[in-house]
Amino acid sequence: MNKTFDKLNPWLEKAYALNAALILFEWDNETEAPEQASELTAKAIEMLSNEYYKTIINDDVKKLIKQLSEEKNLSDKEQAILKDIKKQYDSMEPIPAEEYQAYRGLIARAPSIWSKAKAADDYSMFAPTLKEIIDYQKKFIKYRLKAGKAKFKPYDLLLNDYEEGFTTKELDIFFETLKKELVPLIQTVAAKKDKIGKDYNYKAFPVELQKSFNRKLAEHVGFDFKRGVIKESVHPFTTNLHNKDVRITTAYHEHNLESAMFSTIHESGHAMYEMHIADDLTATPAGTGTSMGMHEGQSRLFENNFGRSRAFWVPLFQKLKDTFPEQLENTDLDTFILGINKSSPSLVRTEADELTYSLHILIRYEIEKMIFEKDVDVDKLPKIWAEKYKEYLGITPEKNSEGILQDIHWACGDFGYFPSYALGTAIAAQIYAHLKQVMPLDDYLEAGNFQPINEYLKEHVHCFGKTKTTNEILHDMMGEDFNPQYYVDYLKEKYGNLYKDL
Repeated sequence: MNKTFDKLNPWLEKAYALNAALILFEWDNETEAPEQASELTAKAIEMLSNEYYKTIINDDVKKLIKQLSEEKNLSDKEQAILKDIKKQYDSMEPIPAEEYQAYRGLIARAPSIWSKAKAADDYSMFAPTLKEIIDYQKKFIKYRLKAGKAKFKPYDLLLNDYEEGFTTKELDIFFETLKKELVPLIQTVAAKKDKIGKDYNYKAFPVELQKSFNRKLAEHVGFDFKRGVIKESVHPFTTNLHNKDVRITTAYHEHNLESAMFSTIHESGHAMYEMHIADDLTATPAGTGTSMGMHEGQSRLFENNFGRSRAFWVPLFQKLKDTFPEQLENTDLDTFILGINKSSPSLVRTEADELTYSLHILIRYEIEKMIFEKDVDVDKLPKIWAEKYKEYLGITPEKNSEGILQDIHWACGDFGYFPSYALGTAIAAQIYAHLKQVMPLDDYLEAGNFQPINEYLKEHVHCFGKTKTTNEILHDMMGEDFNPQYYVDYLKEKYGNLYKDL
């Protein structure tokens, strides 16, 4: 190892330990913590966040980053770690320590406030907290731009935190392509939506039985329960401490069978990525997914391209019927496959079908641009949200819990994250097309054999962590960079076939 890097390592190890503690607090807050715990817990999070800040932002780390930036003999791992720690330093250093600490406490308390507001269907309970989060974000953006990021627009700076190289310029083109190519297909399919029935999905499915089947689902796709756990939360998510401690959640609804199943498959896709990070990278700044787009690419690949295929359910459907014999007594596999792929405009992003999903992301993207580029009033956001759902999907939420309160992301300060879902969905389609060329994918799925699929993804995507960029991974695996045309072609072929005889 480079000698200068040896001097940086103690700081990195301390930062990792502090971040692990913060992750555990976040996990506990969302899964096990009692309702009244959040306020006092937030104070502990504030203190740990302050220690994390001082561990990254200090003269010693600054000097070591500068020295390492001039080194010529760094390994790929060292270069990836240096790039990540430098990006962290540049984003945090302009922010005063006391403001960083206060903000971390705020977003530790905010999810609990959001959860209560969603349960009560009362946006006014959350709006003041949301405004405070946005005000902090805007203040931090000004600090960062003043410190040398003037090439970015305010919102582009946030986008770069999650998906480097994708600014509003690139994303505007991406979403315009999707609107041009997919909206006509969505309209054609919408006219036939009533020809596919799925009443079976809304019968009463006992939650305890759902939990049992969802555990089997996770195991089926390769989730290792010796290195991972599944819990419940209001909004499903994945987190991890390292590749041997990966944690996912789902949310169960008694009268919606699909919801938890596809959330579990989705989060298991995230988990497989983290479980497959190379041992020498895990627990380092380079020991996680290379970008949020690639991470969502793995979860959407598992959830949709695999999980909504007929081949995937061949070895599983009878087990599902055995779990719910009365509810699914009159449902056969073909009816079930049509049902889980039915396209119909819906209000809730996490319940959206593949065809309309990216329009949900487009709506959030446009609203986030308004927040950071046009200084929109927070109190007007529910109305704007409803208008955009009417414009793009032809439906209007009657409740804020199905509208602006449905996602936890803004309560966590994750502005700029949403576009990664659409980019990831397109990446998933690209990887799916490649897998069908290099292996008998449907045969593996029909046999319930995920081992060769996971081994291939581990070797060509997962193991690299952040030592390769998204485009480098795609190019090395299949000879080309990100190409959303695979996504368009996949949806046109799939939904053209599903609905052609209806």
